[in-house]
Amino acid sequence: MKLRLILRSVLFGIPVGITLFDSVGYVARVEGISMQPSLNPNCDEVDYVFLNRWAVRTYNIARGEIISLISPKDPDQKIIKRVVGIEGDVIKTLGYKKPYVTIPEGHCWVEGDHTGHSLDSNSFGPISVGLVTAKASHIVWPPHRWQNLKHDIPEGRKPLGLK
Repeated sequence: MKLRLILRSVLFGIPVGITLFDSVGYVARVEGISMQPSLNPNCDEVDYVFLNRWAVRTYNIARGEIISLISPKDPDQKIIKRVVGIEGDVIKTLGYKKPYVTIPEGHCWVEGDHTGHSLDSNSFGPISVGLVTAKASHIVWPPHRWQNLKHDIPEGRKPLGLK
């Protein structure tokens, strides 16, 4: 009887856990320096963030948000970047093949906060919002870094025409 109860709990718990992970969100480790100083501000410790999958189900992406996305260069890799521009924005690029880019419909422009140390839209251009997997909403570890993530675009990186 006890075995049956345990088995029922496991068989019920696994699908519920998978559904929550796929639909709601999960905690992920942030590696690298591309998002400094917002994430991993020093090399001695690593930030863990809550990635909210529920928030991107409608593909409503806003400037300044930090998102997780499938890398356009390597589909087996997920990267984390800040949204700098959304469809219709004109972006002054940093080393892209064109000095200015108008973001097409269904796309956004993403950059790491650590300019020059990031593989981002300045390398691969505007990305399809279909590649976005989650929004990073909070730093959850280490405890002294617990905080909501700000949606600020770094100075000098706002789309042209925005104040």
